[in-house]
Amino acid sequence: MTRLILLNKPFDVLPQFTDLKSPSPRATLSDFVKVPGVYPAGRLDRDSEGLLLLTDDGRLQARISNPRYKTPKTYLVQVEGEPDEAAIQALCKGVTLNDGPTLPADARRIDTPDLWPRNPPVRFRKTVPDCWIELTLREGRNRQVRRMTAAVGHPTLRLVRWSIGDWTLDGIAPGEWREVAV
Repeated sequence: MTRLILLNKPFDVLPQFTDLKSPSPRATLSDFVKVPGVYPAGRLDRDSEGLLLLTDDGRLQARISNPRYKTPKTYLVQVEGEPDEAAIQALCKGVTLNDGPTLPADARRIDTPDLWPRNPPVRFRKTVPDCWIELTLREGRNRQVRRMTAAVGHPTLRLVRWSIGDWTLDGIAPGEWREVAV
């Protein structure tokens, strides 16, 4: 039977099970998930947090992570500044990055979400406002959300992946996981 684990990956955790190349060990998935034979379906950078799916089924892993399936991934993104409608529309239409144009995305400003505190917290600057956007992508390039928000003039301060397809973080605390039926 296929296993699918929804993990709320904390900030500063590598999205892999080992860290053999570092002279000082860093936190990895093995610090949180003690289930043999499961592997991440996609990646979530060390400096990002949120939903990471792990499975023991290669076909499911490919369906989740392969860009040709266009599985929607929704992110809650705290950005520097306050994007105007033109910046939001640029994200919706797709922006041109150094590796080519992105696909259109769903983007909108949102109220500050009710999330757990990040450790360490995002640096607060009294003179620079920030706000939150919800961004849904159907492709998954390296550091794409961060590059897209920077391209419209609003660098990412905090990045939380909230959902992948129909699976969400709802009810899962940082470092916790839940197995679901597939």
